Amino acid sequence: MPTLHTADASPEAAVLVDGAHLAAVGPYEELAAAHPDARLRRWPGILTPGLLNPYGPELLEQAYHPDPREADRLGTEPLTGERARTLLDAAPSARGASARRGVQRMLAHGTVAVAGELRSRAVLDAVRRAGLALAQRPPGLSGPAAFSPVPLVLLPGLAAGAPARFAVFDVPDRDALVRAGAATCVVTVVGGRMVYRRA
Repeated sequence: MPTLHTADASPEAAVLVDGAHLAAVGPYEELAAAHPDARLRRWPGILTPGLLNPYGPELLEQAYHPDPREADRLGTEPLTGERARTLLDAAPSARGASARRGVQRMLAHGTVAVAGELRSRAVLDAVRRAGLALAQRPPGLSGPAAFSPVPLVLLPGLAAGAPARFAVFDVPDRDALVRAGAATCVVTVVGGRMVYRRA
């Protein structure tokens, strides 16, 4: 059954998802009238094409994302530098497990694509399994800015027939998204599936 996604602050940018693709893009009222049987998902904020995180290697191959069971010892934020290298090399499965947790963090920040040259098979597997698109890194960016990238790199506009990849942020407009950051993400959709939904 097709699903119609709309966001309160951007009703002109509703999307109809059918399987893994966008069947239609346009104003909510028009799509709702044309597809009365579609399941409705109404979100607060704005619906956007989602974000490109330009720092894939830095955040997924060079940073260690602690397991929640390690929080008392390592905290909850990604670790970098020598400590991260030691943890990533501690066991054969450490790199893949860390990458999966890092990808989940990215999804929770509206990321639908990642850039940079990923070399680790475990990291590539985590990115592909999540359905994240791989892209070129935009020129002229400085070092990584954790999980609220500055600047926020929005992907090109949504179009009918394109893969259903988008995010919704609980802000009134794009200027507010730039000010408040990607932590305002409400839902991330990749391949037509909700891969993150804020509780």
